[in-house]
Amino acid sequence: MNSMYQQLMQLPLFQGVSTDVITALVEKLPFHFLKFRNGEQIFAAGDQCSHIRFIVSGRVRLETPCDHLRVSLLQTLETPHVLAAEYLFGRETTYPYSAFADGPCGILQLRKSDYIKMLAFDKVFLFNILNYLSSGSQRNTASILAIKDGSVVERLAMIVDALTVTGATDVAVRFKQKDLCVLLGTQRTTLIASLDKLADEDIVDYTSNELRVLDLSRLAELIHK
Repeated sequence: MNSMYQQLMQLPLFQGVSTDVITALVEKLPFHFLKFRNGEQIFAAGDQCSHIRFIVSGRVRLETPCDHLRVSLLQTLETPHVLAAEYLFGRETTYPYSAFADGPCGILQLRKSDYIKMLAFDKVFLFNILNYLSSGSQRNTASILAIKDGSVVERLAMIVDALTVTGATDVAVRFKQKDLCVLLGTQRTTLIASLDKLADEDIVDYTSNELRVLDLSRLAELIHK
């Protein structure tokens, strides 16, 4: 039992909550601990976000598709992380990405209605979710406003930065060259020249249909240049 409490207190949105509060909540609310096998889908892009979900063990691979184009961003999240909490509320409440177990993993999930009860139970939960939502909104706004001349490199960096979850690793873009050119508004020769430049600087590595980000922080810095 103690190990479960320790797990919960390490999770995002639970930080700063007392043991007594968590004990009371475990007794009142249904905390569901689910296990997934390697490659098993946890949810799909477009599914309704009706639960709040946390990674409590292992890793999860996310795949964000681009509507009508064969371009997708992939990234990995490890324990402890919350999955798409910003889509639990607001105008858009469907998942923007699919999630798959990357090896055996454990997920804690609570119904949205139960999570709302948690927010009312202790203000620390409320402050945590407000800080989480505000940080994400400010981060994406800063990325968009930082674009100046809108070069291909900057546009690519902005898209990757905006879609990458804080703390994610193994970030990659899978694409058909024609569709990536459409997304970035450029010609194939300009795209290849831009990718070659990033590869020469050891920021990315790429093949004909996949780009792997080697240095996410340096790629993000290109937005502001």
